[in-house]
Amino acid sequence: MRLKLEQLDASLKKALAPVYLVSGDEPLQVGEAADDIRLAAKQAGYTTREVITIENGTEWHQLTAEAESLSIFSDKKLIDLRLPSAKPGTEGSKILTTYCRNLPDDTVLLITTGKLESAAQKAQWFLALDNVGVIVQVWPLQGVELLQWLQRRGERRGMRFDVDAVKSLASRIEGNLLAAAQEIEKLYILHGQIRITKAMIEDEVADSARFDVFKLNDALLLGKLNRAVKILNGLKAEGVAPPVVLWAVNREIRALFNIKAELKQGGQQDAVFKKYQVWDKRKQAVQEALHRLKTQDLQKILQLGAVADQQIKGQVAGDAWESLFEICLRFIKGPVL
Repeated sequence: MRLKLEQLDASLKKALAPVYLVSGDEPLQVGEAADDIRLAAKQAGYTTREVITIENGTEWHQLTAEAESLSIFSDKKLIDLRLPSAKPGTEGSKILTTYCRNLPDDTVLLITTGKLESAAQKAQWFLALDNVGVIVQVWPLQGVELLQWLQRRGERRGMRFDVDAVKSLASRIEGNLLAAAQEIEKLYILHGQIRITKAMIEDEVADSARFDVFKLNDALLLGKLNRAVKILNGLKAEGVAPPVVLWAVNREIRALFNIKAELKQGGQQDAVFKKYQVWDKRKQAVQEALHRLKTQDLQKILQLGAVADQQIKGQVAGDAWESLFEICLRFIKGPVL
């Protein structure tokens, strides 16, 4: 059975399932969901807890051993299985499937893992878990959902954010809910249960946005120069290697170049977008970039990318970060002069 994160609490109050899988790439939400399951299990008498971390794949036998072992004290047991890679492999897949077919008595299995690929959700082990247990997939919060989450988080501490305040907080902790939770706790310690204004946020909340190359690509596609520059500077400050940034940007540019060429040759947009994995959430951004950039613009950007690559390798003089900035500028500004 698959549940949304906000449905988990109500489900736990009704009854415990024999198996839980919590997956996603947002550590705070995954961690707190797992904590809720552990607490519910403890309150239900599952006082013994065994933690198994799958690091190199040789640890799967521990799950089999725990499933087959009987406590001498007849305690109910929680097996806390941690799978950071989100890929159980051949052995892990077999063991998980077998476990679900032969559920041990008085045992709850909690699996926490990173974001699952779409292919994994069709695998036999995943379907076996889905058949006997509860699956909760956590997604990054954006837009209105993020604002609502921040407001609820503050209300748990008796604080109420002004509309401008919660928007300012969202812009500063973008994508990093752990940082958001820490900042809200800090605001509570400093001010207690009061109304939080935008001025308080600007004075006391650090700009701790989690920048990554994919957010940079989104900003470039949408033509948002200030945001793209902010992310690029953030990547540089975080020590991200220039080749990683260049690879991501070049990959986006080549995709646009090929899409534009195939559309010009009469290709159907839906089919071409599907071929280059442009899904619903990105279609508008890609369309805006295609409208803004001509073929010669994309060719020029690819040439700039080649220069940046040579700078990274030390083959030509210059700063690769400056070249990356020029690429971003050209990507957003459009026509070649």
